[in-house]
Amino acid sequence: MRFSRVCRWQVGNWQAGKWIASKWIIALGCAVASTAYADDDKHFSAVIERAQQLAEAPYQAPEETLPEVLRELNYDTYRQIRFDPDHAYWRNESPFSLQLFHSGFLFQTPVALNVIENDTASPLPFSAEDYSYDGNAEKLKEHDLSGSDHAGFRLHYPLNNEEYADEFAVFLGASYFRIVGRDQAYGLSTRGLAIDTASPEGEEFPAFREFWLYKPSADAKQIELLALMDSPSVSGAYRFIIEPGEKTQVEVEAELFAREDIAKLGVAPLTSMFTYGEASRERPDDFRPQVHDSDGLLMHTGNDEWIWRPLTNPEQLRTSTFADSSPQGFGLMQRERDFNRYLDIEAQYHRRPSQWVVPLDAWGPGHVELVEIPTPDETHDNIVAYWVADDALNAGESRRLHYLTHTLNTQPEEHHLGRVIRTRHGSAGVPGQEDSAAPGERQFIVDFQGGALEDIAADQPVELDISTHQGEVKLPQVTALPIGGWRASFRLSASDQPSDVRLRLMLNDEPVSETWNYVWYPDAG
Repeated sequence: MRFSRVCRWQVGNWQAGKWIASKWIIALGCAVASTAYADDDKHFSAVIERAQQLAEAPYQAPEETLPEVLRELNYDTYRQIRFDPDHAYWRNESPFSLQLFHSGFLFQTPVALNVIENDTASPLPFSAEDYSYDGNAEKLKEHDLSGSDHAGFRLHYPLNNEEYADEFAVFLGASYFRIVGRDQAYGLSTRGLAIDTASPEGEEFPAFREFWLYKPSADAKQIELLALMDSPSVSGAYRFIIEPGEKTQVEVEAELFAREDIAKLGVAPLTSMFTYGEASRERPDDFRPQVHDSDGLLMHTGNDEWIWRPLTNPEQLRTSTFADSSPQGFGLMQRERDFNRYLDIEAQYHRRPSQWVVPLDAWGPGHVELVEIPTPDETHDNIVAYWVADDALNAGESRRLHYLTHTLNTQPEEHHLGRVIRTRHGSAGVPGQEDSAAPGERQFIVDFQGGALEDIAADQPVELDISTHQGEVKLPQVTALPIGGWRASFRLSASDQPSDVRLRLMLNDEPVSETWNYVWYPDAG
């Protein structure tokens, strides 16, 4: 039985020993199939069979069929090609409607789209009549655009009110897709798969080559679609069941077939942007206090620990791993929800959603991996998080994935502990006292609020559980905040190696807060 409760576009590679990431660049790059699918899933079974057949043959890159006039489009002209909302598919037959993206500019490899209606799949043909060509794009009407096909699609639904069908999901570029819930604005992206992210050999970007969308009914609350993925190392069949709402949810099922050995298979990857925040030492000459789509990585481990890692914009690429077995969830979060924390009327970072991933089957031993890439500004996606299983996927093998991912504004409902609301650090020296701190010492404060802390009076014996790998912790203490909540503070006397610090609040030998984890690099200051 199905669970059914239910762009920013980026590519990266190594160039001259440096990791390059940009949201406006796209890289497109055996066992017997599972028999766990029901008889009424014949379309999904057919896509699985196609994926397996692809994996059994040498990889073939898609043919270049795009007319030259579309390949040479610049950004401004491409934006002048717009899908006509009056041509939206299903708009008078269902609360859901479908709009398409034109190929061209960076979208050089079209994808095939099909609609499944009355149990029959039919191709969705490209038609220039579906688009308006304005400004410089008007000259495209003089050319034969046959073979253009589609770059991707977006889905609409009356998300915020009954009078207007809001865009809530976009599939565009490689295996990227983005979703938003009620009163949210697009921020981070998710992907079907990540392969060898941040590896010296370069990242491989699997791409969805073909989609099948089930035509939704007149009273549909969710929409289902299938996708065929292909890449030099792997092919795969995906099923997405998307339910828009306050928390827009996507149930993901996939069957993967490996052509080659895969060194690092990133499952349920989330891609985001962090330029600077409250704990950033280096910040641009900018009126905005913070600029980010996400401010931290949250994990719910298999042994029921909640871990919070604030994000950074490092001076060089950094990869962090968090070992676990059968994780209960992880996600990139945007905890700062107050406009005053950003002051950005256009970008509206306070409306960018958090996104949470929940395994729907046991993932076993492995680790959550966090990649932080240097970025000079907010035009680049520089944060990636995903799950990597200890059990590698080798050539000729298959693997089934099943998980739920959804947007949210606050925290996962099962998170009842105190939460980190602020991370700050600075020189440990006291003004006017030259010997108040040793050279290189840093003062850290971590403030917690909410959850279990709300019922703890200020006179209760809350204690600090703190440890570090490398460096020395000095003067650790816990103080009740006058605004409610608690502050953990300490000094860190760093070594010449990165200091990995963990702390949490305890009462009567039980944790009353999540675990704050931070790595201080001696070259950061």
